[in-house]
Amino acid sequence: MDLEQLTNQVLRGAQVSKQEAMFLSTQPLEALCEQADKIRKQFCANQFDICTIINAKSGRCSENCKFCTQSSHHNTNAPAYPLLSTEEIVAHAKRNCEQGILRYSIVTSGKGLSDAEVDDVCEAIRKIKEEVGIFVCVSLGLLKEPQFRKLKEAGASRVHNNLETSQKNFSNICTTHTFADKVATIRAAQTAGLSVCSGGIMGIGETIEDRIDLALSLRELGIKSVPINLLNPIPGTPVEHHAKLTQEEMRRIVAVYRFILPSASIRLAGGRGLLPDKGKSCFTSGANAAISGDMLTTAGISVQADMQMLKELGYEAKLCHE
Repeated sequence: MDLEQLTNQVLRGAQVSKQEAMFLSTQPLEALCEQADKIRKQFCANQFDICTIINAKSGRCSENCKFCTQSSHHNTNAPAYPLLSTEEIVAHAKRNCEQGILRYSIVTSGKGLSDAEVDDVCEAIRKIKEEVGIFVCVSLGLLKEPQFRKLKEAGASRVHNNLETSQKNFSNICTTHTFADKVATIRAAQTAGLSVCSGGIMGIGETIEDRIDLALSLRELGIKSVPINLLNPIPGTPVEHHAKLTQEEMRRIVAVYRFILPSASIRLAGGRGLLPDKGKSCFTSGANAAISGDMLTTAGISVQADMQMLKELGYEAKLCHE
């Protein structure tokens, strides 16, 4: 195997195997990132998919995901409140749209929403489509196909549901639902006609093989928007003492993901603010998308700062895979 040979293989439209991806993960960092950026330029040009989120329902989650500040199993003092009103969600969407954001996601805590709560979210989506015009994504837990159909009819175009880690490693980070539950939710959303955004969180004790297996699962599911989160080890969670991944480790992850998922929007998400350069070097190493603004329970990077960074890097804010 040879790095340049594998790059040319991907540029010609062929897929890399797990063995080849493992080989890529061992290559010199700068050379690997340079080749990954070459792949990004061919498949994605200078398009950069930037989105924002709103924490529309916070805390008291029944699930025990080890990294999550909103789990009722952990003592993190995370904010807890019921579903925000339609007016609050729409007003927040308007503020983001005015800053140049093209995609906006409504995110709620918990294993899933009740039918009544789904109806309330649908009302907020309809209002956003009428009054704002921004594309709407939803991250509402483990919903069923009829609920996803309602959301699509209301105007949602995409569903977010992270696989989080590899199938093999999943039970080490969560035992209240399964990897199979996640996959079933993704397939239900796709059957309902929605595109899906799905990725994982890095630095939770996974191996390099776990990271690659996750990317291969995403490829098998046809995912075109792949958020990569960097663990922010919050006190009170079981992973509070985990070491933070370095900027170099994150660059290597996104570069290998670009080889496996050449045409996807590889999106830096939670934890990006922990990186010394706020992700800038990752955006020349294969990544070409980001969540901007505040995260769910932690501060993020301002939209204005991100827009300036995109300009410096020669990117254009654009909706991808719509």
